[in-house]
Amino acid sequence: MTTRRSSTIVDGDATALPQDGQKRAPTGTGWAHVAQATIAMVGGYGAPGTAPWRDPRPEFAASTRARWAPARYTGGMTQLDTDDAPPPSSQAAAGAIEAVKVYGLGENEVRALDGITIALERGRFTAIMGPSGSGKSTLMHCLAGLDALTSGAVYIGDTYLAALNDKELTELRRAKVGFVFQAYNLIPTLSAGENISLPLMLGGQSADGAWYDEVVDTVGLRDRLKHRPSELSGGQQQRVAVARALATKPEIIFADEPTGNLDSRAGAEILEFMRRAVDQYGQTIVIVTHDAGAAAYADRVVFLADGKIVDEMREPTSERVLDRLKQLGD
Repeated sequence: MTTRRSSTIVDGDATALPQDGQKRAPTGTGWAHVAQATIAMVGGYGAPGTAPWRDPRPEFAASTRARWAPARYTGGMTQLDTDDAPPPSSQAAAGAIEAVKVYGLGENEVRALDGITIALERGRFTAIMGPSGSGKSTLMHCLAGLDALTSGAVYIGDTYLAALNDKELTELRRAKVGFVFQAYNLIPTLSAGENISLPLMLGGQSADGAWYDEVVDTVGLRDRLKHRPSELSGGQQQRVAVARALATKPEIIFADEPTGNLDSRAGAEILEFMRRAVDQYGQTIVIVTHDAGAAAYADRVVFLADGKIVDEMREPTSERVLDRLKQLGD
């Protein structure tokens, strides 16, 4: 088993991991205690065990605490305590605590994420926005487990990503996370139908026939299933990508500029389908976008600048989002 970090905290003391890679369980179960232990395990700040965990952004900490119950370590994983956990509808689908991502060293250091704490609500549509270089794509990649933090903690559902080895992380992404990219990322030698089913085939799963049919019909691809990507328009290819992301019924879908390569009509079709997936199926979707019109489809918009969360907006409109972006200098 591959171990990602070399120490954890038990009752505030730094303790080396045993050679077999198994993590010792902290005896405390409080939310702050678990966060402190997790931050130490994934890199932390300062010397492990020398300072209590603190949150520099209490307005976002309150939102996070409301959705994350006290937890316990079991078998190297972090799970919600069933006695104290909130009902599933109130849990966050994913989140981060004190997320820091640094590229480079010394005078070349770039702090892409600078202590972000965020909870992404289950069954909601969230847009992440900000000027170029604000850290929005980096945040999404770290939340999705595609990139590792320099320090801090990320979790999907009730699982801390730092507790997983590479194989377990791959399995979690395949089973619980859907991805939609600007460049579609379809396999050119496979048909549209095969591309949609690909994550299921890789996981050794059989497609749920009724759900597969519903997804295909909802995105309007019934008469294009045997076509290869080169035989589809850009909008149709992105609909295949969205259908592929939905096929496994993931806990959360991350979409990086999903309409960036589409014309306005095709882009609107994709966003309307994502909106329906949230409203009708309870899907959780997070998009990164520069487009105020795209953000207006979301329930919540989170604004980043210089690697930090600087604002958020509920029930956004394109006009309000555009005004806020102008203030941020985008």
